[in-house]
Formats: sequence, C-alpha cells, structure tokens
Amino acid sequence: MSQDFVQLWVYLAATPLFGLTATLVAYCIAQAFYQRMSHAPWANPVLWSVLMLALLLSLSDTPYPTYFSGAQFVHFLLGPAVVAMAWPLWQRRAELRSRAGPILLAALVGGSVAAASAYGLGWALGLPTEILASLTPKSVTAPVAMGIAEKLGGIPALAAVFAVLTGLVGAISGKYLFDALGIPSMQVRGFALGTCAHGIGAARALQVHPDAGAYASLALGVQVVLAALLMPLVFKFF
Repeated sequence: MSQDFVQLWVYLAATPLFGLTATLVAYCIAQAFYQRMSHAPWANPVLWSVLMLALLLSLSDTPYPTYFSGAQFVHFLLGPAVVAMAWPLWQRRAELRSRAGPILLAALVGGSVAAASAYGLGWALGLPTEILASLTPKSVTAPVAMGIAEKLGGIPALAAVFAVLTGLVGAISGKYLFDALGIPSMQVRGFALGTCAHGIGAARALQVHPDAGAYASLALGVQVVLAALLMPLVFKFF
C-alpha cells in the first residue's frame, strides 16, 4: 500500500495533476471543516487551504511554478466565478437602479479610503516606492490588483499577496467588526465587505445572506472599474 502511494506521489509530482489535485483536496478538506464549524469566520476555507498548500509545498520542496502548472486550471475559473456573481445583482436590478447615486458615492469614498490608508501607512513606515505601489490596490480583486500594481511601477506578485491577505482579514474579521459597530443591515455589511475585501469577502457574504452577497458582488465590480481607471491617474498626478 505504501509503495503504491509512493508511486502515485512520484507520478503526480511529475505532472500538472499535482497542483490541480493538491488544490482540490486541500479545499475539500477545508470546506468540510468550515461546514463542521457552522461556517465560523475563523474557519474560512480559503485561509486553511492556503495554509495546507503552503505546508505541503514546503515539506515536499516543490517549486511554486511546478505547483501552478496544474493549479492554473483552477485559477482560470476565477474569471467565470466573478462573472457568476452578477446573477444576484440582476435579480435586484430595480432596487440597485434606485440607489445608483448613493452606491457609487459610497464605493468611491470606500475605495479611496482603502487605498489612501494603505499608501499612507506604508509611507509612514518608510516602505520603498515599489512596495507602496504594490500595497495601494490591496482592496481590489487580485488579478486586477496585479495589473494596477504593474501600471503604478509595483510588483504584481506582491500585489496579489497583499490582495489575498486583505481579503482573508476582511472575511474573517468582518462579522465581529460589524457586530461591535451595531450594523444589522445585510446590504451594508455586504457592500462593505465587497469594497474592502473584494472576492474573498464577497464569497463570505454570499454564504451568510443573499442580500449581503448581492451587494458585496456589486461593490467588488464597482471597485474594479473605479480602481482601474482612477489609481493610475492619481499616481501620475502626484
């Protein structure tokens, strides 16, 4: 039995199936744990999947490019998954149309505060310019944050790390923060999560309440457009 496992491991490690299999198995385990913990924020499956995969790659001494050669098939599905978030918005299109002005203003203010606070804190700590450029789009979904960081003179890979960390922090701490602030509205909670914690926060909001998920998806989409258009202009101006 152990010999069969070793042979299977050698086969998977030498093919793109390793990254794909490892990602799917890690997420299934994390999702089962998440459900067993009654969807507690700290049991977020993305967080535990990342930790398990990082541990696996470290222990097996597997280079990241080798892992990603298989994981890229899951990565490709990120685009369709984001597009699928538009369905809850379509179901609430009349409600959203009536609130278009306040929604756009809230998105602009929220996104500006998220970017400015990240840049300001990094500047106060004396971080290099390329790090600041990578940190500023942290609240935009990772693929877009990478593109923005590249335009700003940052490091795309580092921008992706900052974006994922931001999303995880938001998804894990959001419920406790909203409870502490006494914010009962699911629409407000969802919009705040989508604004500050992009796709990971929106996924968490979808699991909590359909209204929260719809408004989180809306905030995510609006932030992508606003950040992609405005951040390069603001950086160029200053």
